[in-house]
Amino acid sequence: ILLGLAGWGSLRAEEPCPDAVVIDVDSQILKVVKQGQEIAKYPVSTSKFGLGDELHSYKTPVGKLEVCAKAGTQLPEGAVLKHGRFTGEILPPNAPGRDPIVTRMIRLTGTEPRNKHAFARGIFIHGTPEEKRIGRPVSWGCIRMKSKDVVELYKQVEIGMPVVIQGSGRVKNRLGAWVSSLWS
Repeated sequence: ILLGLAGWGSLRAEEPCPDAVVIDVDSQILKVVKQGQEIAKYPVSTSKFGLGDELHSYKTPVGKLEVCAKAGTQLPEGAVLKHGRFTGEILPPNAPGRDPIVTRMIRLTGTEPRNKHAFARGIFIHGTPEEKRIGRPVSWGCIRMKSKDVVELYKQVEIGMPVVIQGSGRVKNRLGAWVSSLWS
């Protein structure tokens, strides 16, 4: 089975795609692809500021990136992480007034000029206590996931694994219609 990834670069149509994480900003979905086949799919939240890689922009970068570090192995769901370390605090899903990184952190680094600042900007795939907001663009640049989902993803990704973030920045609403007026 072949999977075409927009913007993947030198891959030709007859070549099977490598293992990768593919994030579609328009649908707010993250897919795990192994040996060219989708093996997992999760709802996510990307930036409320749109797409890009400018320093201090709080946007989600696009293009080819890769996993460069992981933190949170064996921590419980809801464990608060600061600078990649467990603070000792554990939050339940949808804890009021709280928005730290929780459960797991998967750090990304850019591999192209258009996302060269991703590492310096601290772009992660990570858990959030704001689980009721997953599926909408509400982050400050990172890719947010539900704690149970990021635990599963964490087990499936390796250091060096490609991550492709793609999309127009026009997100589908829950009914599937384009909400383009919000970004026009």
